[in-house]
Amino acid sequence: MAEQRNLSHSASVTSQVSGADDATEVVTGAKGQCAAVGRMLGLIVNPIAGMGGRVGLKGTDGADVLEEARRRGARPISSERTLCALQCIAASEPFTLVTGAGELGEDVARAAGFDPVVVYQPAAGVSGAHDTRGAACAMAKVSVDLLLFAGGDGTARDVLAAVGDRLPILGIPTGVKMYSAVFATNPESAGSLATRVMAAEPGVRFREAEVMDIDEAAMRNDQVSTRLYGYARSPHARHFVQNAKSGSILSENLALDAVSRQVARDMQPGCLYLFGPGTTTRRVTSVLGLPSTLLGVDAVLNGELVGSDLNEQELLSLMDGRETRIIVGILGGHGSLFGRGNQQISAEVIRRVGRENILVIASMDKLIALETACLRVDTGDAAVDAMLAGYLRVHTGPDRAVFFRVRA
Repeated sequence: MAEQRNLSHSASVTSQVSGADDATEVVTGAKGQCAAVGRMLGLIVNPIAGMGGRVGLKGTDGADVLEEARRRGARPISSERTLCALQCIAASEPFTLVTGAGELGEDVARAAGFDPVVVYQPAAGVSGAHDTRGAACAMAKVSVDLLLFAGGDGTARDVLAAVGDRLPILGIPTGVKMYSAVFATNPESAGSLATRVMAAEPGVRFREAEVMDIDEAAMRNDQVSTRLYGYARSPHARHFVQNAKSGSILSENLALDAVSRQVARDMQPGCLYLFGPGTTTRRVTSVLGLPSTLLGVDAVLNGELVGSDLNEQELLSLMDGRETRIIVGILGGHGSLFGRGNQQISAEVIRRVGRENILVIASMDKLIALETACLRVDTGDAAVDAMLAGYLRVHTGPDRAVFFRVRA
């Protein structure tokens, strides 16, 4: 671990930050002091990001949704995944880790062995978007060299709203929906890329990366409403970061219709089929004449729908004592197979199903368009990610398939 150096707070100033709660104060060191300690890495953790994933809520925006997630047994995952990222950060030159107090970053930074400088103190109560924006503004004031944040697309929106193009940003993926191009492929990649940025390696370049989000209220009504919120300056290195989600074209649709009919014909009696979210898998259930949840996980047995919009525990219950197969598509653009918007199909579900019982459907056009020429998995379980890695059969048309590489 690189030596950490503290900022002196003897000449600190207190100021209100635009976008923060009126009762919230931000404490920052004088800019001259910050410059004296070398390069600075900013860290913001959204402590509730991702809690709705495994319990089938598709996000945690709003106090009511967060309460429902907790009622269903959801647990925080942001700090755990942030710790994985921080443990991958090393540097040959000292740098300062700048963060928010407590669960906004300080706690996990100390757990990782850092001695962070706290530049943002939230007001009492449950943290929210105003804390993300307030902490980001504080880091813009001290001009961190990279702002590393943990969350999903909503967190990315808040960071972008606060800093614009003043700071380069990089996301540790801890949310439910992460369609934006500012996210690393997994926490370890976020840590490794942050190390390269802090070392100012010449091979790291920066790009204008899309920040996108889906309206969660529309999602829960089975509607997709995606919006581009802007572009952020973000580090880019192949295999370390994802691209934004892309749409489909007519040639893809024709191929997917054909392969969906074949998949439906080949389904075996007595076998439970779990259908992942998306329009690709919906094509198969449409052939079967069954309704489906566009953004949830459904279960089919003997041609009948036996579960709709299921969470992790409901899936495991249905699977008990049954041969089970998973049918999934991929997210165009960044090629995610598991870990983006389908966290209900958890590492435990995948482990019980087995690699050989996963059926992937995608058009050849979508596969060719992937910049990294591979599919991505980020289940949160290193052993399951390793089990999925390698070459996996992807069905691209009737009686047609290709073996495509999967990377953790």
